[in-house]
Amino acid sequence: MSAMTNTAPRAREDRASEIQPVYLEALTLVERLHRRLLDVVKDEFDRRDLGEINSVQALLLYNIGDKELTASELRTRGYYLGSNVSYNVKKLVEMGYMHYARSRLDRRSVRISLTPKGKEIHDIISKLYEKHARTVEQIGGVSCDEFRSLNTSLSRLERFWTDQVRYQL
Repeated sequence: MSAMTNTAPRAREDRASEIQPVYLEALTLVERLHRRLLDVVKDEFDRRDLGEINSVQALLLYNIGDKELTASELRTRGYYLGSNVSYNVKKLVEMGYMHYARSRLDRRSVRISLTPKGKEIHDIISKLYEKHARTVEQIGGVSCDEFRSLNTSLSRLERFWTDQVRYQL
């Protein structure tokens, strides 16, 4: 019985040493992919001579879409690595891409939505993503099944990290 007890921890250690480099590579890729997405969006706006807003702001506008959200709801969606959501919302309101109004029900809450100018930016990003969806398999070599598997894995990783914070694991 003691031989079996000793092999279980050793097997977990072996498995951990096997998964660690792959896990660390995935972390690097996730971070790099987000930065690359920002580069792709910036490039699209540069080609269109739309340098007024940056890629993070464009993604904020895209993710709001037709919805009306509070600033905290936007922040919790969490697409804005290394950005100050409040600052970007303020700038986008000043530049005329967003409406910013106090909620009629809760005066402490601020609701944001897109102006027609903001919807134009949303449409540019939407068309960019549509173009990518048409070409990613043929040019990028990533199939629909691979995306499904990737999305499942990324969702599990997100849930794992959420649990680490929520339950202080």
